[in-house]
Amino acid sequence: MARLLIVDDEKSLCQVLEIAFRKENHLVETVSSGQAAKKKIESQVYDLIISDIRMPDLTGIELLEFARETRNPAAFILITAVPTMSTAIQALNLGAHRYVIKTDKLVEELKLVVDRALEELALREENIRLRRELLRVFALNNIIGHSRKIQAILEMVRTVAPTHSTVLITGESGTGKELVARAIHEASLRREKPFVSINCGAFPETLLESELFGYFKGAFTGAESNRKGIIESASGGTLFLDEIGETSLSMQVKLLRVLQERMVRPLGGTVDVSIDVRLIASTNRELKAMVAAAQFREDFFYRISVIPIHVAPLRERPEDIEPLARHFLRKFSLQMGKGIQDFDREALAAIKRCPWPGNVRELENAIEHAVAVSSDRDGLIRLGQLPETVTGVPMNSADTIQIPDAGIDFESRISQIEKQYIQAALRSAGGVRRRAAELLRMSYRSFRHYAKKYGI
Repeated sequence: MARLLIVDDEKSLCQVLEIAFRKENHLVETVSSGQAAKKKIESQVYDLIISDIRMPDLTGIELLEFARETRNPAAFILITAVPTMSTAIQALNLGAHRYVIKTDKLVEELKLVVDRALEELALREENIRLRRELLRVFALNNIIGHSRKIQAILEMVRTVAPTHSTVLITGESGTGKELVARAIHEASLRREKPFVSINCGAFPETLLESELFGYFKGAFTGAESNRKGIIESASGGTLFLDEIGETSLSMQVKLLRVLQERMVRPLGGTVDVSIDVRLIASTNRELKAMVAAAQFREDFFYRISVIPIHVAPLRERPEDIEPLARHFLRKFSLQMGKGIQDFDREALAAIKRCPWPGNVRELENAIEHAVAVSSDRDGLIRLGQLPETVTGVPMNSADTIQIPDAGIDFESRISQIEKQYIQAALRSAGGVRRRAAELLRMSYRSFRHYAKKYGI
């Protein structure tokens, strides 16, 4: 059973078609003008619309164009007693499902056309449903872990993803807060639209404002052209504000206005731009304590924490360490073209024993390091190939280094390790180069040299 709207200025034809399709167990409504049809389309959701092309107030082509702009456009069938090639081509180009000529067999032909159209609609909806399910499963499968805490997060993601509510993800640095945010987006109805992420702690306030809101040419020194802001770019999709606790009180006021009014005004502009975004924020700070200390606005805190999700540190879910380590081993072994399949007993014991203060990010970097410096002679990661922070054993001992029988390209191996460390530092620093240089205990100038050398 489908909901049909029939539009024709011949009331007798409307009556005939209404009787015919009611016998087919469809819900049928009829109107005798294009304007009346527009009002119906604005207030009701139809599966299929049958419309005459020639009507006194509005053509069927114009009605088709109007219907296409609605949130849930119906399948559209156009009928006419005066067919022309140009009109038929125009109708099909605009997305009409079929173009049917009025004859004495119109009712029988329309029944066949409607049946085919509804079958195609059902098939399309089933394909969309299956695709959504696959995307949801893919997004959830990227969150690795067997612990109750991770399983609770997965269940929360499944529950809140279809909603439009604002989410606040809390947890220490490196726990995987952005991964949870992406899973929510991919499992939501917004997954076809952008997922836009920005680290609020990586920019000074003035630069953060221009990045978020955009600007017009001449809005400030250096604004040489118009630029759309990140918030507007995310319209229709999801905006992820990482480290929201680093924003100033004045920036919180501006973001609160965006959330309340769903409008954004670029710097130097005079007109607000309507936006439709879902906000997901994250922080590694205690926002409630910051509110109590007047360092974070209370109204903004409650606005962003409609749905709170806490990601526990890795030390509180030790059962997740091994599956995560094996996941990263497969990932980096594939990326580097190595045949490493497993950890030896001592290496795995050290990995499981490590407290991982840097959480999942530190674990990932450690496994990347181990894969990079290992040979794949026996397909195992050994204790000596793990970083000193994991094993407590200095890496400069000669017996921790293994040379394959065929030898190695020393310069190439050292370059590979350097590149891996530069990339790992950038990930740990959230893309902030100065912080990455500090993590590697080198000057910013040296860091830029290596980044340029390896095209990073």
